Amino acid sequence: MLKSEIRSFYKQKRSGLSPTEIERISSQVQALVGDSFSFKDKKISLFLPIVRQKEINTFGLLADIIQQGGHPVVARANFTDLTMSLYLYEGASQLTLNSFGIPEPTSGIEIQAEELDLVFVPLLGLNNKGFRVGYGKGFYDRLLQRCAPNCMFVGLHLFDEFMQIEDLHQNDIALHMCITPVRQYDFR
Repeated sequence: MLKSEIRSFYKQKRSGLSPTEIERISSQVQALVGDSFSFKDKKISLFLPIVRQKEINTFGLLADIIQQGGHPVVARANFTDLTMSLYLYEGASQLTLNSFGIPEPTSGIEIQAEELDLVFVPLLGLNNKGFRVGYGKGFYDRLLQRCAPNCMFVGLHLFDEFMQIEDLHQNDIALHMCITPVRQYDFR
């Protein structure tokens, strides 16, 4: 399928999920992430959910990172040049919803992508080689290009399935792993 078709397919599939199902799936993914990673002393980029897009609720994962002594990092998108600035998460008071419904930091200590140890990446769909389909602006592909070679890229997926992506681009960056509600996949 083309990326545009995959986006439409998963947006439609997500629209059928109830808030209770989103919370159940989010808890399952969070538990598998907890079984797979240690966060102590690591800088971890975590996307915060766009509720109206029915994304995985990552606030529980944010709490886990803090509880384990990790350093969560959240992003603010620049829709003019399609880049993201990264900030150390200092608390809910630094967040505000942008016009797209994305919780973003309004201030904080800026972090460089090269400092990250782990990036949790949002996605709509992905293929069996770890290439993902997002919303189509390339924010995460540009961010991942800036990360250090030892940084781990991990997708969080609402569904346990893969799609064939017919229109991969040379700038698309594969994930190292993906966590679904029922298992983890390692693409390395």
